[in-house]
Amino acid sequence: MKQKILITGAAGFIGYHLSQRVLSSGLFEVIGIDNINDYYDPELKKARLNELKKKDGFIFRQINIEEREPLMALFKEFRFDFVVNLAAQAGVRYSLEFPKVYIDTNITGFLNILEGCRAFPVKHLLFA
Repeated sequence: MKQKILITGAAGFIGYHLSQRVLSSGLFEVIGIDNINDYYDPELKKARLNELKKKDGFIFRQINIEEREPLMALFKEFRFDFVVNLAAQAGVRYSLEFPKVYIDTNITGFLNILEGCRAFPVKHLLFA
């Protein structure tokens, strides 16, 4: 049975490449989530996801990590072995204009990831 890995921010540059690499091993099932916001080109994110969806063992869900209930339901459904949290709101200048967006994603969202890992224990959590 393949181990399950949650990769948040799966449509981003690092999340996409990490998902490809993990899937290429054939040892893991990757459940990727992303909110597909428009800070970076959503069409690029969708193109990356379309490539990942072609690979055996990849499942995608469009979820915001700051939305606790859908995230907890995902943890309950899949019972992850590993979690890699790459989801974050990037960009320093944008943070000066919209600080709440950063708090919602980077603080509240990360807290929700931690709570999911606590409620449904995982072997390892890696975050960036």
